[in-house]
Amino acid sequence: MRGPAGRLLAVRFFAARPWAAGVVIAAIMTLLGPLAGLLWAVTVPEVTYVIVQGEALLADPEGQGPIGVDARFALICAVAGLLCGAAAYRAGGRRNDIALLLGLALGGCAAALLAWRTGHAIGLADFQDAVRTAPDRTTVAGVAELRAKGLLVSWALPAVAAYALLELVVRRLPAGDRGEPGAGEPDEVGGHQLDLESAPAGRDVDGGER
Repeated sequence: MRGPAGRLLAVRFFAARPWAAGVVIAAIMTLLGPLAGLLWAVTVPEVTYVIVQGEALLADPEGQGPIGVDARFALICAVAGLLCGAAAYRAGGRRNDIALLLGLALGGCAAALLAWRTGHAIGLADFQDAVRTAPDRTTVAGVAELRAKGLLVSWALPAVAAYALLELVVRRLPAGDRGEPGAGEPDEVGGHQLDLESAPAGRDVDGGER
């Protein structure tokens, strides 16, 4: 019962404060960014550089290493975005969809940016020191480097897409009315309660006797 009760409390909280939902989801996603950056840094394929006159040049410019680094970043961010979008939809309500979508978009961009900067910073000081001090033709292993900066939206786009797809499939909007004006429950018409006992027994609702 703890799970459903917690979800009910979250739904009520977000329903009472529609824009708070967007702020909360954006903050959570932003905090997840550095964790994704650490995962990216420890899982990227190794890219080798050659030191030439104090500069680091790719040892194999045509190799798959740099492409693999970008692809790994995109994969991690996309999976995280899909999970965030599904979680936001599950915790959301009928009146905060716009706020949640904005939160997913802004939080996804912030999370991807932090993931990039965090992953790139892992081992960066040692790499820069090796580039400055190593003799020419020395090979060193590089750090996680994102070359396709357009991938910084690879967290936000899947998150928003997952939310929108779930809305199309689940269609939460036609659910029972929660007290707002307008019809939404079987015993309501035009937002007003339908009194099934208003007509006296034995009389026609139009005023005629049986």
